Amino acid sequence: MPTAEQPIERPQVLLIEDEQGQAEEIKFELQRLGYPVHHVDTLAEGLRAAQTGAAGIMILDRMLHGVDSLPMMERLREEGVKTPVLVISGLSTVDERIRGLKAGGDDYLVKPFAMDELAARVEALLRRLDDVRTTKLRAAGLEMDLIERTVRRGEAEIDLLPREFKLLEYFMRRPGQIVTRAMLLERVWNYRFTPETNVVDVHIGNLRRKIDLGGGPSLITNIRGAGFMFSADA
Repeated sequence: MPTAEQPIERPQVLLIEDEQGQAEEIKFELQRLGYPVHHVDTLAEGLRAAQTGAAGIMILDRMLHGVDSLPMMERLREEGVKTPVLVISGLSTVDERIRGLKAGGDDYLVKPFAMDELAARVEALLRRLDDVRTTKLRAAGLEMDLIERTVRRGEAEIDLLPREFKLLEYFMRRPGQIVTRAMLLERVWNYRFTPETNVVDVHIGNLRRKIDLGGGPSLITNIRGAGFMFSADA
């Protein structure tokens, strides 16, 4: 257990932000919470810093000196950089948020925002990273064993097909996050394009019939015009 002599070591935050006032506010809040912050204000510096792998998480401003930063994030993902990214932006439409997530962002926070919300998002992303290393996922009364490849609700085992298991795992790792059909086709079906198909809707329908309690709300809800969301509180 950490003591006063053994403080919790928090991962470095790479902050890529060109608005100096905003950057200072973010640095102050995160450093107050014990996070070391490395701040850069250009895409080139951000790319170099991200490629070193020193950061545990990145906070990336969507527009840097008038240039969209999403292509840089896409390049990092193509190079295998898996550092979680929180995109911050004044572009607030659903389409823009979806673009940010599809480009490789793990979360999208619209400006203006409260500093305590930004800190909460950072901590949530870092917890999610820890979840990647776990062997069991738990949410909404479900327990998924990633080693045994089983899903249970209490003592009852839920029989899932391999694709349904992978689909549910993807949702359980992202509770409360909008997930698009394109994201599912890429990550669950390994498509590198978006075909005209209803395969996602068919599989989600089958999965709902297996995991939802009769008469209760569905764990996977449709988000009009955006995609789906897994609700751990349903």
